[in-house]
Amino acid sequence: MTTAVFLFGRLMDDALRAAVLGGDLPVQPAELPGHALCAPATLAGGAGLRPASGTHVAGGLVQLAAPALARLDRYLGLRAMRDLLLTVTTAKGEISARAYAPSGDGTGPWAFADWQARHSAVERLAWDEMQTLARTHPPEPLQARYPMALAHAASRLRAEAEPQPASLRGAWGRGDIRPLRETRPYAWYFAVAEDDLQFRQFDGGWSNEVKRAAFVMSDAVTVLPYDPARDAVMLVEQFRYGPWIRGAQNAWSLEPIAGRVDPGETPPEAALREAQEEARLTLAPEALLPIGNCYPSPGAVTEFLYQYVVLCDLPDGAEGVAGLDGEAEDIRSHILPFDRLMALVEAGEVQNGPLLLSTYWLAANRARLRQDA
Repeated sequence: MTTAVFLFGRLMDDALRAAVLGGDLPVQPAELPGHALCAPATLAGGAGLRPASGTHVAGGLVQLAAPALARLDRYLGLRAMRDLLLTVTTAKGEISARAYAPSGDGTGPWAFADWQARHSAVERLAWDEMQTLARTHPPEPLQARYPMALAHAASRLRAEAEPQPASLRGAWGRGDIRPLRETRPYAWYFAVAEDDLQFRQFDGGWSNEVKRAAFVMSDAVTVLPYDPARDAVMLVEQFRYGPWIRGAQNAWSLEPIAGRVDPGETPPEAALREAQEEARLTLAPEALLPIGNCYPSPGAVTEFLYQYVVLCDLPDGAEGVAGLDGEAEDIRSHILPFDRLMALVEAGEVQNGPLLLSTYWLAANRARLRQDA
């Protein structure tokens, strides 16, 4: 017994559909009249449905047996979805079929070619992670993990594509590590990876089998706004869980603007978005100055930082409290002279690594930036 399912949007990508359904199953062209594709308000890259007279949604009809239907339900269950019963049109006439659409209203048009260029590889890689986690984790952690799985997948693709200079360090490659056993003991918004492996040693041999664990995160950006005319910077202040768990008496941290790079987004795009969200600053892309990319703690954390100083105007009154309510952000911004920032560093009040690095970079380049301005 099979179930007729109408697929549209992202599942019209052949590679993603085969990965989700467990094989390259036959797809019959079909149309859903009276509807159009739209982009949902959450999880950028998806495709929703909205009523639209005089138009139709092009898709495909598949007949799914129970195993493939279960895989599809698992994939679509990672998001808040509506399970619909619709009438679609095929070359053989009208057919009643199940369809899945994101919950909530759409926000503008959705284009398959744009999604495929920016999101398809990320979706496939994130789905691979979900399949692995599903062997040992129930659905609820997978649903919580999925947005970060997409961000982690995008981070992995960036890491694979970026140049890896090796003028001093050895010209090592992925083949110089032997993965032996992989486990994922914890998965929620963040995750923990634990592997048994061997790595190539400097004498050419292999290490003993070792166990390593890492906190799985995604790429992020930091942005330190600097007004060269006023010789002033903007910092943000917010509660941080890490100092609290460490036992610090004061768990509020002075930092640059910072945030995750979303799937389908470039690091510069993320920097501009985060500046608007955290400090209500609208910045010019050409004003972003890259100051170095780094792993803050490569022994046990996968996070990779793209760090910027940005040249901008910081007028009086630009401070305030901002942040996204949906992420419980309560972020206060401060505008202060550069000399005050250096005094805070020397007094030990600045304890955030990216802010320290950004401050020292600015100290080394400040005279040039002021002269150019």
